[in-house]
Amino acid sequence: MVGFDGFEPLDLVGPMAVFARAEALVPGTYVIRIAAPQGGILTAQSGLSLAGILPLEAIDGAVDTILVAGGSEDAIREAAVDDDLVAWVKDWSRRTRRIGSICTGAFVLGAAGLLNGRNATTHWAAASVLQDYFPASRIDPDAIYLIDGPICTSAGVTAGIDLALALVEDDLGNDVAAEIARDLVLFLRRPGGQRQFSATLAAQARHVERFADLLIWMADNPQADLSVPALAARAAMSERSFARRFARDVGRTPARHVLDLRLDHARRFLETTFWTLDRIAERCGFGTCDTLHRQMRRELGLTPAAYRERFASDTVGTARTAARRPSEY
Repeated sequence: MVGFDGFEPLDLVGPMAVFARAEALVPGTYVIRIAAPQGGILTAQSGLSLAGILPLEAIDGAVDTILVAGGSEDAIREAAVDDDLVAWVKDWSRRTRRIGSICTGAFVLGAAGLLNGRNATTHWAAASVLQDYFPASRIDPDAIYLIDGPICTSAGVTAGIDLALALVEDDLGNDVAAEIARDLVLFLRRPGGQRQFSATLAAQARHVERFADLLIWMADNPQADLSVPALAARAAMSERSFARRFARDVGRTPARHVLDLRLDHARRFLETTFWTLDRIAERCGFGTCDTLHRQMRRELGLTPAAYRERFASDTVGTARTAARRPSEY
């Protein structure tokens, strides 16, 4: 794990917790070290200090994986133009099995030329800047994490945990990764292709007080009647006023929000359950399998079956492959 002054603590300790638990479950798999340009004491942007940090020049021998943390805007700007750090990352990228970044640590990888021709991601707020700085890369502002050959990158902060779990799953299998997720009390192991922002989080990010309770109720009841007349009645507003105010405050029309919300639920069910497509369509509020199929094809470019193949956990995917019906295509 590579850090620098001004680093984001969770970018380091989140993935470290995953690898440490993997080591506890399967002894002899991971030895974790934190290194920084100067070593010694490393100070986070929150003021937290870590002692006993190895200087980069002290790293020697076999290194399997390198992950570079992100940090504050000023800190990552300095890190990305630190010639010694960038040269070290570039040099060691040739000697390790894989190298990656958490959050804005991707700027250091970009400065080392490691993102050229690669698919990568970072915190959604920095994605466009990363793309501008490194136009030879392909930056996905939505992905939770991306693994493109030996290069792996993750979205902001806690997404580093998702990336670390994916790396552990590659190394040690689904059962170990699932056990770590349970141990860390993670609600859901998110696939890399899942969006950074769900419909509900996107709405909440706008600090919508007028519709806060309604948005929570909608997220909990995707199969309910979520038409404008029904939602307006629940909000005790006229349909016209509700539609206008919702679009203004939430940043999208009620219909768009409902569709995104239902697609979020559909993706989660496809990723984590053995349910039939008919059952998923009903539970998400799409009503029929045909409607679910049509909406996913239009909005995501994938059929439900193709999405499940790509993003379902190993257990779900294996079981569904054995039992798939022609209608699921």
